[in-house]
Amino acid sequence: MSQPAAHRSSSDRDLRAPARAGPAPAHTPSPAPDDVHVRVATIDDLPAVVELRLALLREHSHNPLYRRLRPDAAARARRLFGAQLRAPDEVIFLATRGDAVVGILRCVQTAGLPLLFPVLHGYISSVYVIPAARRRGVLRALLAAALAWCEARGLMEVRLHNAADNEAANAAWEALGFRIAEHLRVRFLR
Repeated sequence: MSQPAAHRSSSDRDLRAPARAGPAPAHTPSPAPDDVHVRVATIDDLPAVVELRLALLREHSHNPLYRRLRPDAAARARRLFGAQLRAPDEVIFLATRGDAVVGILRCVQTAGLPLLFPVLHGYISSVYVIPAARRRGVLRALLAAALAWCEARGLMEVRLHNAADNEAANAAWEALGFRIAEHLRVRFLR
């Protein structure tokens, strides 16, 4: 896969996590490596967002939910992800190394279940790091930006889902402090 070009404007914010005093708890992402920068995506980044999010779906083409990619997925993705980039209650973060975009993470402020607390929580989705950049701090840097975004909004809980059959993702999220709370199951009727 070719690496998408990074789009940077003067309004982009570098969201690299600051260094912490003393050892960080196991569930807290450590600071990003010096060569990884995380910033909020803008509408100018739409081509990179589409490319990375479709790469994520293609990587999971063996999964029962994600194997049914529509032939017009790229056109649909441009409309959907363009709307997400403009939405006030969500953010898409891009991780860059030099001029290359190497990772993506979407975070949404969303309502909880009406009978339970919290009323609102953060929801992380569409996390993808290109294979060549994995195990080099990119996921931790993206997560640090998402957690900071959630904390700035007063959110006290963050949830996510990942493909159950992705052992590497399961191990990574577990190491980053996320625990399984429920399982999503599917049964096809036709």
